[in-house]
Amino acid sequence: MNAKIIDGNKIAEKIKQKIKTELEKLKAKLVLVAVQVGENPASKVYVKNQKSSCEEVGVIYNLVQLAENISEDSLISEVKKLGQNEKITGIILQMPLPPSINSRKIQMSIPEEKDVEGVTPANLGKLLYSDVQPVVAPCTALSVMECIKSTGENIKGKEAVIVGHSEIVGKPVMLMLLSSLLESATPTVCHIATKDLAGHTKRAELLIVAVGQAGLIKGNMLKEGAIVIDVGINRVGNKICGDVDFDEAIKVAGYITPVPGGVGAVTTAMLLKNLLGLYKTRIA
Repeated sequence: MNAKIIDGNKIAEKIKQKIKTELEKLKAKLVLVAVQVGENPASKVYVKNQKSSCEEVGVIYNLVQLAENISEDSLISEVKKLGQNEKITGIILQMPLPPSINSRKIQMSIPEEKDVEGVTPANLGKLLYSDVQPVVAPCTALSVMECIKSTGENIKGKEAVIVGHSEIVGKPVMLMLLSSLLESATPTVCHIATKDLAGHTKRAELLIVAVGQAGLIKGNMLKEGAIVIDVGINRVGNKICGDVDFDEAIKVAGYITPVPGGVGAVTTAMLLKNLLGLYKTRIA
Protein backbone atom coordinates (compact mmCIF):
# COMPACT_ATOMS: atom_id res chain seq x y z
CA MET A 1 0.00 0.00 0.00
CA ASN A 2 1.32 3.45 -0.92
CA ALA A 3 2.08 6.11 1.68
CA LYS A 4 -0.52 8.71 2.62
CA ILE A 5 0.21 12.07 1.03
CA ILE A 6 0.69 15.03 3.37
CA ASP A 7 -1.11 17.79 1.44
CA GLY A 8 0.75 21.04 2.11
CA ASN A 9 -1.74 23.11 0.15
CA LYS A 10 -4.63 22.00 2.38
CA ILE A 11 -2.61 22.64 5.55
CA ALA A 12 -1.64 26.12 4.29
CA GLU A 13 -5.22 27.06 3.43
CA LYS A 14 -6.45 26.13 6.93
CA ILE A 15 -3.70 28.23 8.53
CA LYS A 16 -4.38 31.22 6.27
CA GLN A 17 -8.12 31.05 6.90
CA LYS A 18 -7.51 31.16 10.68
CA ILE A 19 -5.19 34.14 10.27
CA LYS A 20 -7.70 35.98 8.08
CA THR A 21 -10.49 35.41 10.61
CA GLU A 22 -8.30 36.59 13.50
CA LEU A 23 -7.19 39.72 11.63
CA GLU A 24 -10.81 40.58 10.88
CA LYS A 25 -11.68 40.25 14.57
CA LEU A 26 -8.68 42.37 15.59
CA LYS A 27 -9.50 44.93 12.87
CA ALA A 28 -5.75 45.09 12.31
CA LYS A 29 -3.80 46.17 9.23
CA LEU A 30 -0.47 44.38 9.27
CA VAL A 31 2.36 45.48 6.98
CA LEU A 32 5.04 43.08 5.73
CA VAL A 33 8.03 44.62 3.97
CA ALA A 34 10.28 42.49 1.77
CA VAL A 35 13.79 43.71 0.98
CA GLN A 36 15.26 42.51 -2.31
CA VAL A 37 18.74 43.31 -3.58
CA GLY A 38 19.21 43.13 -7.35
CA GLU A 39 17.32 40.86 -9.74
CA ASN A 40 16.95 37.13 -9.12
CA PRO A 41 14.47 34.91 -11.02
CA ALA A 42 13.88 32.54 -8.06
CA SER A 43 13.43 35.46 -5.69
CA LYS A 44 10.82 36.96 -8.03
CA VAL A 45 8.74 33.78 -7.69
CA TYR A 46 8.95 33.94 -3.89
CA VAL A 47 7.96 37.62 -3.90
CA LYS A 48 4.95 36.87 -6.10
CA ASN A 49 3.82 34.02 -3.81
CA GLN A 50 4.34 36.10 -0.67
CA LYS A 51 2.35 39.01 -2.11
CA SER A 52 -0.49 36.71 -3.18
CA SER A 53 -0.68 35.04 0.25
CA CYS A 54 -0.66 38.41 2.02
CA GLU A 55 -3.51 39.67 -0.15
CA GLU A 56 -5.50 36.51 0.65
CA VAL A 57 -5.54 37.25 4.38
CA GLY A 58 -5.64 41.06 4.24
CA VAL A 59 -1.98 41.86 4.96
CA ILE A 60 -0.32 44.81 3.19
CA TYR A 61 2.79 43.68 1.31
CA ASN A 62 5.46 46.16 0.20
CA LEU A 63 8.61 45.34 -1.76
CA VAL A 64 11.72 47.47 -1.30
CA GLN A 65 13.92 46.92 -4.35
CA LEU A 66 17.58 47.91 -3.93
CA ALA A 67 20.45 48.05 -6.46
CA GLU A 68 22.66 44.98 -6.77
CA ASN A 69 25.80 47.07 -6.21
CA ILE A 70 24.61 48.44 -2.85
CA SER A 71 27.29 48.26 -0.16
CA GLU A 72 26.89 46.12 2.95
CA ASP A 73 26.89 49.20 5.20
CA SER A 74 24.25 50.93 3.08
CA LEU A 75 22.04 47.83 3.14
CA ILE A 76 22.34 47.58 6.92
CA SER A 77 21.39 51.26 7.14
CA GLU A 78 18.31 50.69 4.94
CA VAL A 79 17.18 47.69 7.00
CA LYS A 80 17.65 49.58 10.27
CA LYS A 81 15.62 52.47 8.90
CA LEU A 82 12.77 50.09 8.06
CA GLY A 83 13.08 48.59 11.53
CA GLN A 84 12.45 52.01 13.08
CA ASN A 85 9.26 52.56 11.07
CA GLU A 86 6.35 52.02 13.47
CA LYS A 87 3.94 51.31 10.60
CA ILE A 88 5.88 48.19 9.57
CA THR A 89 4.92 44.96 11.37
CA GLY A 90 7.55 42.64 9.93
CA ILE A 91 10.60 42.58 7.64
CA ILE A 92 11.73 39.76 5.38
CA LEU A 93 15.10 39.69 3.61
CA GLN A 94 14.90 38.01 0.20
CA MET A 95 17.69 35.58 -0.61
CA PRO A 96 20.13 35.24 -2.20
CA LEU A 97 22.11 38.43 -1.57
CA PRO A 98 25.12 39.39 -3.73
CA PRO A 99 28.33 37.49 -2.79
CA SER A 100 29.92 40.69 -1.46
CA ILE A 101 27.31 40.95 1.32
CA ASN A 102 27.28 38.89 4.51
CA SER A 103 23.66 37.78 4.81
CA ARG A 104 23.97 36.99 8.53
CA LYS A 105 25.09 40.53 9.30
CA ILE A 106 22.06 41.90 7.45
CA GLN A 107 19.67 39.51 9.22
CA MET A 108 21.14 40.52 12.57
CA SER A 109 20.32 44.16 11.79
CA ILE A 110 16.57 43.35 11.73
CA PRO A 111 14.98 44.14 15.13
CA GLU A 112 13.83 40.92 16.81
CA GLU A 113 10.31 42.34 17.17
CA LYS A 114 10.10 42.65 13.35
CA ASP A 115 11.98 39.45 12.50
CA VAL A 116 9.18 37.66 10.67
CA GLU A 117 11.48 34.81 9.56
CA GLY A 118 12.68 34.02 13.08
CA VAL A 119 16.35 34.17 12.10
CA THR A 120 17.80 36.75 14.49
CA PRO A 121 19.96 35.46 17.38
CA ALA A 122 17.33 36.51 19.95
CA ASN A 123 14.50 34.58 18.29
CA LEU A 124 16.64 31.53 17.49
CA GLY A 125 17.90 31.54 21.07
CA LYS A 126 14.37 31.18 22.44
CA LEU A 127 14.17 27.72 20.84
CA LEU A 128 16.64 26.46 23.45
CA TYR A 129 14.12 26.99 26.24
CA SER A 130 11.64 24.13 26.16
CA ASP A 131 9.26 25.90 28.54
CA VAL A 132 9.18 29.19 26.59
CA GLN A 133 7.04 29.34 23.48
CA PRO A 134 8.91 31.48 20.91
CA VAL A 135 6.89 34.18 19.22
CA VAL A 136 8.57 33.38 15.90
CA ALA A 137 10.89 30.70 14.56
CA PRO A 138 12.28 29.85 11.09
CA CYS A 139 9.29 29.42 8.77
CA THR A 140 10.49 26.27 7.01
CA ALA A 141 11.18 24.54 10.33
CA LEU A 142 7.69 25.50 11.56
CA SER A 143 6.29 24.16 8.29
CA VAL A 144 8.02 20.80 8.91
CA MET A 145 6.41 20.59 12.34
CA GLU A 146 2.96 21.45 10.92
CA CYS A 147 3.30 18.67 8.33
CA ILE A 148 4.24 16.17 11.05
CA LYS A 149 1.35 17.36 13.23
CA SER A 150 -1.12 16.92 10.35
CA THR A 151 -0.53 13.14 10.34
CA GLY A 152 -2.07 12.84 13.81
CA GLU A 153 0.74 10.46 14.78
CA ASN A 154 2.26 10.66 18.27
CA ILE A 155 6.02 11.35 17.99
CA LYS A 156 6.77 10.64 21.67
CA GLY A 157 10.01 8.66 21.83
CA LYS A 158 10.09 8.02 18.06
CA GLU A 159 13.46 7.70 16.35
CA ALA A 160 13.70 10.90 14.34
CA VAL A 161 16.50 11.46 11.84
CA ILE A 162 17.17 14.88 10.32
CA VAL A 163 19.40 14.98 7.25
CA GLY A 164 20.84 18.50 7.03
CA HIS A 165 21.92 20.84 9.83
CA SER A 166 21.20 24.35 8.53
CA GLU A 167 20.17 27.25 10.77
CA ILE A 168 16.76 27.50 9.11
CA VAL A 169 15.75 23.82 9.04
CA GLY A 170 17.95 21.13 10.61
CA LYS A 171 19.01 22.83 13.84
CA PRO A 172 15.66 24.49 14.70
CA VAL A 173 13.70 21.31 13.82
CA MET A 174 15.92 19.34 16.19
CA LEU A 175 15.17 21.82 18.99
CA MET A 176 11.44 21.80 18.20
CA LEU A 177 11.37 18.00 18.33
CA LEU A 178 12.93 18.28 21.81
CA SER A 179 10.63 21.09 22.98
CA SER A 180 8.45 18.93 25.22
CA LEU A 181 9.95 17.57 28.42
CA LEU A 182 7.70 14.51 28.28
CA GLU A 183 6.50 14.09 24.69
CA SER A 184 9.70 14.60 22.66
CA ALA A 185 11.01 12.44 19.85
CA THR A 186 14.62 11.17 19.93
CA PRO A 187 16.41 13.08 17.16
CA THR A 188 19.66 12.35 15.35
CA VAL A 189 21.11 15.00 13.02
CA CYS A 190 23.06 13.86 9.95
CA HIS A 191 25.14 16.07 7.67
CA ILE A 192 27.83 16.01 4.99
CA ALA A 193 30.38 14.39 7.34
CA THR A 194 28.02 11.63 8.50
CA LYS A 195 29.27 8.10 7.87
CA ASP A 196 26.78 5.46 6.69
CA LEU A 197 23.81 7.78 6.09
CA ALA A 198 21.59 4.84 5.12
CA GLY A 199 22.34 3.19 8.46
CA HIS A 200 20.73 6.19 10.17
CA THR A 201 17.80 6.71 7.79
CA LYS A 202 16.79 3.02 7.83
CA ARG A 203 15.97 3.20 11.55
CA ALA A 204 14.08 6.51 11.33
CA GLU A 205 10.40 6.37 12.21
CA LEU A 206 10.36 10.07 11.37
CA LEU A 207 12.70 11.28 8.61
CA ILE A 208 13.23 14.94 7.69
CA VAL A 209 15.49 15.66 4.71
CA ALA A 210 16.74 19.16 3.90
CA VAL A 211 20.00 19.21 1.95
CA GLY A 212 19.17 20.34 -1.58
CA GLN A 213 20.35 17.19 -3.37
CA ALA A 214 17.80 15.68 -5.72
CA GLY A 215 16.95 12.03 -5.07
CA LEU A 216 19.48 11.62 -2.26
CA ILE A 217 17.21 9.33 -0.24
CA LYS A 218 16.15 6.14 -2.04
CA GLY A 219 13.36 3.77 -1.12
CA ASN A 220 15.79 1.17 0.23
CA MET A 221 17.10 3.75 2.73
CA LEU A 222 13.73 4.02 4.51
CA LYS A 223 12.10 2.20 7.38
CA GLU A 224 8.73 0.63 6.51
CA GLY A 225 5.89 2.96 7.53
CA ALA A 226 8.09 5.98 8.30
CA ILE A 227 6.84 9.57 8.22
CA VAL A 228 8.95 11.22 5.51
CA ILE A 229 9.18 15.02 5.35
CA ASP A 230 11.00 16.21 2.22
CA VAL A 231 12.11 19.84 2.49
CA GLY A 232 14.32 19.87 -0.61
CA ILE A 233 13.35 21.80 -3.73
CA ASN A 234 15.52 20.98 -6.73
CA ARG A 235 15.18 21.57 -10.46
CA VAL A 236 16.17 18.62 -12.63
CA GLY A 237 15.59 19.53 -16.25
CA ASN A 238 12.05 20.90 -16.40
CA LYS A 239 10.96 19.03 -13.28
CA ILE A 240 10.84 20.21 -9.66
CA CYS A 241 11.68 17.43 -7.20
CA GLY A 242 12.77 16.92 -3.61
CA ASP A 243 15.69 15.30 -1.85
CA VAL A 244 13.75 12.02 -1.56
CA ASP A 245 13.10 9.74 -4.53
CA PHE A 246 9.31 10.11 -4.31
CA ASP A 247 8.40 7.25 -6.66
CA GLU A 248 10.42 4.78 -4.60
CA ALA A 249 9.65 6.25 -1.17
CA ILE A 250 5.88 6.27 -1.59
CA LYS A 251 5.97 2.45 -1.75
CA VAL A 252 7.76 2.19 1.62
CA ALA A 253 6.76 5.18 3.77
CA GLY A 254 3.60 5.54 5.84
CA TYR A 255 3.29 9.28 5.16
CA ILE A 256 5.18 11.51 2.74
CA THR A 257 5.24 15.14 1.63
CA PRO A 258 5.25 15.71 -2.14
CA VAL A 259 7.48 18.26 -3.89
CA PRO A 260 5.99 20.61 -4.88
CA GLY A 261 2.85 20.82 -2.73
CA GLY A 262 4.33 19.79 0.60
CA VAL A 263 6.55 21.70 3.03
CA GLY A 264 7.07 24.63 0.65
CA ALA A 265 3.34 25.28 0.39
CA VAL A 266 3.06 25.60 4.18
CA THR A 267 6.12 27.82 4.63
CA THR A 268 4.50 31.06 3.41
CA ALA A 269 1.49 30.42 5.67
CA MET A 270 3.88 30.11 8.62
CA LEU A 271 5.46 33.42 7.60
CA LEU A 272 2.02 35.03 7.99
CA LYS A 273 1.48 33.26 11.31
CA ASN A 274 4.81 34.66 12.53
CA LEU A 275 3.73 38.13 11.38
CA LEU A 276 0.51 37.86 13.37
CA GLY A 277 2.53 36.67 16.38
CA LEU A 278 4.77 39.74 16.16
CA TYR A 279 1.74 42.02 16.02
CA LYS A 280 0.01 40.38 18.98
CA THR A 281 3.20 40.61 21.05
CA ARG A 282 3.47 44.31 20.25
CA ILE A 283 -0.08 45.11 21.36
CA ALA A 284 -0.05 42.80 24.41
